[in-house]
Amino acid sequence: MSDTSNAAAGTRHVSYADAGVDVDEGARAVDAIKEAVARTNRPEVIGGLGGFGCLFDASALKQMDDPVLVSGTDGVGTKLAIAQLLDRHETVGLDLVAMCVDDVVVCGAEPLFFLDYVAIGKIEAAGMARIVGGIAEGCRQSGCALIGGEMAEHPGVMKKGEYDLAGFVVGVVDRPKMLDVNNVHPGDVILGLPSSGIHSNGYSLVRKVAIEGRTREELEQPLTELGGESLADAVMRPTTIYAGGILKALRAGAPIKAMAHITGGGITENLNRALPSDVDALVDRGGEDGPAWDVPPVISYMVRAAGLTPDEAYKTFNMGVGMSLICAPDDVDEVCDDLEAAGFAPFVMGECVAGEGKVSYR
Repeated sequence: MSDTSNAAAGTRHVSYADAGVDVDEGARAVDAIKEAVARTNRPEVIGGLGGFGCLFDASALKQMDDPVLVSGTDGVGTKLAIAQLLDRHETVGLDLVAMCVDDVVVCGAEPLFFLDYVAIGKIEAAGMARIVGGIAEGCRQSGCALIGGEMAEHPGVMKKGEYDLAGFVVGVVDRPKMLDVNNVHPGDVILGLPSSGIHSNGYSLVRKVAIEGRTREELEQPLTELGGESLADAVMRPTTIYAGGILKALRAGAPIKAMAHITGGGITENLNRALPSDVDALVDRGGEDGPAWDVPPVISYMVRAAGLTPDEAYKTFNMGVGMSLICAPDDVDEVCDDLEAAGFAPFVMGECVAGEGKVSYR
């Protein structure tokens, strides 16, 4: 007998489960999410979960003059660490979807389908259902189908209870209807749509100034600074999803020229992405009492806790603005009416002036 055979004969049996990967629990997790996923189906979805590839009927695109596919991918980041500390996993999937679909809608694209990736230390079917249930709810709110994804168990790389999320969305827009920043001119009006809170950006700072050193019990205590809300509730409030309502307004004929999804980098580093190179955004930041719109108490709390200057605050948090839209001054009433009919409460936050494609404040 060869040395190789002797070595093989003396090798102990180690199953995949012994190595930390429970295939059976993974199958149970898939079963646990099937109903939630099915609720996101659109007529174009072909088949269901379980295939090697995800199928989506694209024949409707033939009805467009010049269909353009628009894709986006993102994650949730440090907010997940806080979710794991608080054992609150039902809404982080909604955050994930929001980060992706509201990036593609800014050019006027309709989100069609979504795929998720969950990397986790140890798969547990019930826990996975909580996470993916949030993803499915986000897809339902935005009108896109959750057609597939991946649950990857990483024993030895991630601890039990640790996980990370990533998502990918594909949308479509007819090129003649695509929003174009080059249509923005001095004199145009900048509108804002309220945020629900911090959304999903700035959480490294949030964890540093408000979470570290506090127990779960302390984080769940009501605070007068937050209007009686706890830090746990305030920081885990899910991100507003704008895509469905904005598409409703666009289909109603709202003459919106450009949009900016206010995410990481705040208003300062996102609103400029909706500007041509010869136009600035002049935002009314207001005086000591703050801007003319409402800033969620949790954002004001974090700004104070971190000792941020106004310039730093507007470059870190959304400051109460989740989405910015630009239209002609004569179209403000019409755009606001369409947005209100879609369930939003728009407000004027500034104007466009001649410049260099930057955001400034007054």
